[in-house]
Amino acid sequence: MTHALVLLLAVLIGVVAGLRALTPPAAVAWGAMLGWLPVEGTWAEWMAHPITVTVLTILLVVELITDQLPKTPPRTVPPQFIARLLTGAFAGAVIGAGFHHTFSALGAGMVGAVLGTLGGFHARRALVAKNGGRDLPIAATEDVIAVVGGFAVAALVATL
Repeated sequence: MTHALVLLLAVLIGVVAGLRALTPPAAVAWGAMLGWLPVEGTWAEWMAHPITVTVLTILLVVELITDQLPKTPPRTVPPQFIARLLTGAFAGAVIGAGFHHTFSALGAGMVGAVLGTLGGFHARRALVAKNGGRDLPIAATEDVIAVVGGFAVAALVATL
């Protein structure tokens, strides 16, 4: 796989992190366990372990539930933003690990997280306004986009 393609996939998984912080780590863990991501023999090999996949999947589900709560802070507050940067960078690095592009993919994942965080924030705010202030349908749609998108990026690695 070319370096540019690895970076593109890392940016895309970072964008997903901007939507839902814990989706990318869970998606790449599943990708690693299913053999979609070539992490065997790399620092990221532990991501394929069933315990890792289970823990990250539980955290993903918890995040999907807590995102629906009215007191959940916006993704743009510093702790939320930083979490998205870190998980986007980490998931990007996992994608890059099998292709010897860990550090550049880490940076690409972080860039994608910035894009996803800011773009997702503004898109959701605009869609909620157009939806009469009802957030739940928009949030649920964003959940689906994030989860499907995260797993699609992980699966794409196997096909390229």
